[in-house]
Amino acid sequence: MDWLEQVYKVKAESQSCVLVGIVLVRGHAPREAGAKMVVTKSELSGSVGGGNLEQMCVVRARQMLEHGQPKTELLTVPLTLKNSGQYGVQCCGGEVTLTLELLNFSKTQVAVFGAGHVGLALARVLSTLPIEILLVDSREDLKAPLLEPNSKATLEFIQKPFPEYPEQVVRQLKPGSSAVILTHDHAEDLAILEQCLRRPDLNYIGLIGSSVKWIHFREQLKSAGFLDSDLERVTTPIGVPGVRGKTPEVIAIAVAAQLLEKLELLE
Repeated sequence: MDWLEQVYKVKAESQSCVLVGIVLVRGHAPREAGAKMVVTKSELSGSVGGGNLEQMCVVRARQMLEHGQPKTELLTVPLTLKNSGQYGVQCCGGEVTLTLELLNFSKTQVAVFGAGHVGLALARVLSTLPIEILLVDSREDLKAPLLEPNSKATLEFIQKPFPEYPEQVVRQLKPGSSAVILTHDHAEDLAILEQCLRRPDLNYIGLIGSSVKWIHFREQLKSAGFLDSDLERVTTPIGVPGVRGKTPEVIAIAVAAQLLEKLELLE
């Protein structure tokens, strides 16, 4: 598989890769300017010259994949005996400048816990964005919602049987995901919230409800060992401040607007 086919494959699978390309060659080098290589977490396609040069790029690219940054990087490597590399010596005599570009095709994930009126309205609003929506509900009598034909989102409707309790779905979320908690049952809300707080890598944790509900939840969460710094991660009430109205559509639009401040969307 050549490098271009690999990029298309990674995009089709909504994954990430680093595109490595030679942009400048001074003197002698194993590959010419324009040579490219694609690095994923487990695969390589194409080549920028092998040896120490290529292995340096692979190691650096996988660091970028692991941390999600930087988005681009410029790397200049002398190919001389004086530049004894960590992965071997290349004494071609020249110098190569390469770019490493992180291509992230994975969709941002938003988990909506509760497929009631507000949850469904929020899913419909979010469906206009290029994201992955997980709609989770413990009730077995609900039907999977339909998205509009021109929807940019992908939607997975998760119902029983999931692993015993809906809060266990929290463990399946991707790092950097957002969670919005608005189920039909306050006890279920609390159980899901507790699991979310055990995930330090979640980008947003939103909880629907009144200030009285949050006071009760704070007391129970503190009794469970959570600190004030943990509870500060919870956004409640949800939605941008100042928006009036309690209809599902108004709440959904206000929450979606608030989420936009947190979501990293594909351009």
